[in-house]
Amino acid sequence: MKKKEDAEITNISNVSIPAFGYGLIRDELLEDLLGKDGPDILYWAGKRLARKYPLFSMEEVKEFFLNAGWGVLEIKEEKKDEKLFSLSGSSVSYRLQTNTNPSFQLEAGFLAEQFVQQKKVYAECYEHPRKQSGIVNFTVKWDRLPLE
Repeated sequence: MKKKEDAEITNISNVSIPAFGYGLIRDELLEDLLGKDGPDILYWAGKRLARKYPLFSMEEVKEFFLNAGWGVLEIKEEKKDEKLFSLSGSSVSYRLQTNTNPSFQLEAGFLAEQFVQQKKVYAECYEHPRKQSGIVNFTVKWDRLPLE
């Protein structure tokens, strides 16, 4: 059994959530309910959440990720029409270790839509789980042309 502190997700308000319970919902129950379309549905659900919780800066996005228990989001690389992020933390590494194919599409959809809202461009986000390092990388790409 892992140490107690490794088995809990803690957000900035110091409320602990058992990682096992969170994983049951995220990686077991939702997978069963949504079936093979689960990742696509979660991506669009993430976009919907982003519309419900509009944020105005990347600092606010990072804070949202912490408060949601999704992990620590960091910008790793920036290009003119693309950003690379990493997501780390106990919740991320726990899900990567305990699930054979965890989906981070909810987070990807949320990131993509935040770029749509903040930059007024079309954007997509791709997840790249790194099981051995216990992190997930996200690539957000956007069109240079603004939304009409």
